Amino acid sequence: MLAAVYHGRRDIRIQRRPDPPRPGAAEVQLAISLAGICGTDLDEYLTGPHLIPMNGRHPGSGRGGPLVLGHEMVGTVVDAGSESGWATGDRVVPGSGVWCGACRWCAAGRTNLCARYYTIGLHADGGLAQFVNVPGKICRSVDGLADEVAVLAQPLAVAMHAARGCDLRPGAVVAVIGAGGIGAPAIAAVAALGAVPLVVDVAAARLRAAERLGAATIDAARTDAVSAVREYTGGAGAEVVIEASGTPSGLAAAVGAVQRGGLIQLVGLHRDPAPLDLTRLVLDEIRLVTSKVHVCDRDLPEAIDLLRRRPELADVLLAPVIGLPELESGGLLPLAAEKTAGKVVVNPSAHP
Repeated sequence: MLAAVYHGRRDIRIQRRPDPPRPGAAEVQLAISLAGICGTDLDEYLTGPHLIPMNGRHPGSGRGGPLVLGHEMVGTVVDAGSESGWATGDRVVPGSGVWCGACRWCAAGRTNLCARYYTIGLHADGGLAQFVNVPGKICRSVDGLADEVAVLAQPLAVAMHAARGCDLRPGAVVAVIGAGGIGAPAIAAVAALGAVPLVVDVAAARLRAAERLGAATIDAARTDAVSAVREYTGGAGAEVVIEASGTPSGLAAAVGAVQRGGLIQLVGLHRDPAPLDLTRLVLDEIRLVTSKVHVCDRDLPEAIDLLRRRPELADVLLAPVIGLPELESGGLLPLAAEKTAGKVVVNPSAHP
């Protein structure tokens, strides 16, 4: 099969690899229809390895690099283990993470914090390939959804998890800083929960996409974002700020734009040291919370349900589909240059 294999920083190779073996009793083998790439993949490509274990084996998966990237995917079951719960021909979306089911965090329903948690495509071979084996328990049915819609389920589940963690009230103004791979789905998630998204970004194409999703927008390349958020909210600031850019400037804007007693939700990963105005957080009793991936049993079904109700979200959230040979030139490099306005999606079978 053809696969995108991570070998290190700026070293992703499109290679022929053996097809996966027969799946285990609790696994399924998927023929991948579409797979997405996100900021985490870009981070590993540009400055990694950060999460991919290149000098050892991950304690949860037992795997180390080089490995196949890809944790956002939709596919068809072509082989199913006897205990997987699936049958050949089923169309499914896997969640990105695998949990043990036995630790204290799993017992509390916080499977995304499992003591032995690992991620498909970062700690084990992923979906930027023609075939992949995954545990049946992380899969959910997407029968009736087009591939171009279903491939959004995992990133939308991440956004749903983040938005739910904000304790949103109907009508609350939520400033979303960064309308990229997670920020854009967060707009849809915020709106689905009855709040009002206000999007801050520097890219005109992403701002236009945000407006198509029903958000008010602020062009931070042309105006001071904090002042604009406060003007929009009558001087008070946003009740909630979702920081999805992963940049120091985005974090500073989040602290400046949130109102007294408000909440900042960190979703974007911050690799660079960033100053944080802790004095303001304390004096104005601002809550700072974080969000990691999603809880498969709750967030993934809700994301799929939202896509069933609003399949037109794919028209706004997706960039044109590319093939595996174009992964770097048509996907990662444009993402790095902020020249894409939607989720970059790969068809692993679209190659010469």
